[in-house]
Amino acid sequence: MRKILGCVRKAIEDFEMIQDGDRIAVGLSGGKDSLTLLTALKLYQRFSPQKYELRAIMIDMGLKETDPAEVEALKRYCEELEVPFHIEPTNIGEVVFDIRKETNPCSLCSKMRRGALNAVCKSYNVNKLALAHNSEDVLETFLLSLIYEGRLSTFQPVSHMSRSDITLIRPLIYAEAGDIKGVARRHNLPIVNNPCPKNHKSQREYMKNLVNSIKKEIPFAKDRMFAAVTNADRYNLFPLKKGAKAETKKENNEE
Repeated sequence: MRKILGCVRKAIEDFEMIQDGDRIAVGLSGGKDSLTLLTALKLYQRFSPQKYELRAIMIDMGLKETDPAEVEALKRYCEELEVPFHIEPTNIGEVVFDIRKETNPCSLCSKMRRGALNAVCKSYNVNKLALAHNSEDVLETFLLSLIYEGRLSTFQPVSHMSRSDITLIRPLIYAEAGDIKGVARRHNLPIVNNPCPKNHKSQREYMKNLVNSIKKEIPFAKDRMFAAVTNADRYNLFPLKKGAKAETKKENNEE
């Protein structure tokens, strides 16, 4: 956990993620990443120079495959941490899979989950939503944007959603997936298995496997790729065409 805490502290300091008096909610999926983030932010709260409140919010997709016993264990863990925990029931699973019958549901599902999270955050007067994206997620999103959208883009460490007036922060942005997995195993975190029918079958999963394949062939590739993403001033790309305007990217799934 010490290494994860170091990554969290560096991200918070580098991007000024937390200010005094912040009311922070962790978007808790029940996976190892979000549980590690919740645990790290609770530990960091003890010595943080900024004083902040912390709570956890989980969006119930309404999928019958969800194991109630696993969710109950998650509730007990939050109680042990003394972190208020809220589960928001939704019919997102029904809308995405039964009504809309989406063949590529991830984008719609993400937007609906983010909208539900925002609504709960507003009800608790939360001003910052902490998401558990790690350094590999940065690269996967970059490759998704490059290959499927034809642009160089990834999510930001900090981004403000103007409509909901909530700021997204990603304190695990420097953390590696392997270290997070190790923390989850050593601390026996109560992981809730992902009930989504598309789990391990999405475009993001393909990118995850691609990044892992590259790392196996070129061990230093991940560090070089991450450095490229985090040093935008080093880009050497074509200039804008005559008459073209630069595009200002908004946070994906803002509402």
